Amino acid sequence: MPGDDAVRPVEEERGLAPVLPLVPRDRRGGSPAGSEDAGTRRDARSGSFAGFLEFCERRLDGDYQVDDFGYDDELTGNVLIPLMRLWYEYWFRIELRGLSNVPDTGRALLVSNHSGVLPFDALMLQVALRDHHRAARRLRTLAADLVFETPVLSHLARKAGYTLAASEDAERLLGRGELVGVFPEGYKGLGKPFSERYRLQRFGRGGYVSTAVRTRSPIIPCAIVGAEEIYPKIADLKALARLLKLPYFPVTPGFPLFGPVGLLPLPTRWIIEFGAPVGTDRHEPEAADDPGVVFEVGDEVREIVQRTLDRLVVERGDPF
Repeated sequence: MPGDDAVRPVEEERGLAPVLPLVPRDRRGGSPAGSEDAGTRRDARSGSFAGFLEFCERRLDGDYQVDDFGYDDELTGNVLIPLMRLWYEYWFRIELRGLSNVPDTGRALLVSNHSGVLPFDALMLQVALRDHHRAARRLRTLAADLVFETPVLSHLARKAGYTLAASEDAERLLGRGELVGVFPEGYKGLGKPFSERYRLQRFGRGGYVSTAVRTRSPIIPCAIVGAEEIYPKIADLKALARLLKLPYFPVTPGFPLFGPVGLLPLPTRWIIEFGAPVGTDRHEPEAADDPGVVFEVGDEVREIVQRTLDRLVVERGDPF
């Protein structure tokens, strides 16, 4: 789902409806502390049935806001995050470490390993930062083209804050002080066989490094342990994948043998650790086009993530 690089031009026309700017919200989904607008009153009742009915009525009337990427903060906070929270808290039982390494404000590029056949890791990162970070940070994740070529999924992904893995998109978001997430392994990490679990694949072509250097954004290495075991991939039906225009068609112990039931992920125990930021301001913005600088920074970030994975796998022990 999330893309492997941020180097390709973004399309000029996204097909989005006219939009209005977002109003920042606090971690409960409300407006900034001290403001007494309609959004605050709505969110104060979001846990009640009356509040839910009001929410549904406003959605049907089109009384909501999205930003120029299509991100819908209200829908994400009131519907999507609560649904994902069930997986986070009760199925994967995620332990967070190093959350203080994610700044409370300002731009930063979060770079993580990617695994698990389906991108549950991207979803769980979003919940972790919104629910547990003291500033309730919204993660804007770069995603692969396939996401935006798939009906329904494309619309939902934009509503949830995902955008194309393109340098222009990433730079615009970072320029606004957003926290941007990228998975440089792309499909190679997401769809790798179980026998290669927790061994990082190639980190793309370094586009995320160029973006970070050009915008002078710190890079936050992130290691996720637990996603590798949710769908142990034992084979890949490549002919079927080509027919369906998919990057891979996985065979796991449960799928496709048990049909839809086999799509239920295994209830593994996860650890997500955020490392100390890797500064990029030691380089001038022009260095974003220097292959030597891109390789140096990219190799440093990849090495940090791999070392952290190796340690966390040992510390976690039994994945269940």
